[in-house]
Amino acid sequence: MPALIEPGMRVRHSDRPDWGVGQVQSVIGDRITVNFEHAGKVLINATRISLQILDDSDA
Repeated sequence: MPALIEPGMRVRHSDRPDWGVGQVQSVIGDRITVNFEHAGKVLINATRISLQILDDSDA
């Protein structure tokens, strides 16, 4: 999954929709830093958490 995600992309946390839309800040290995609307900056372990990639119409 991290290979598909790049900084600047908009994503949603599958298990935490209350966090809102997030923007990917960085991707280092399996670690993805995302700045979510309602949760702030969160470090995601991509081996354990699945992020939904949004296109412009989803955000």
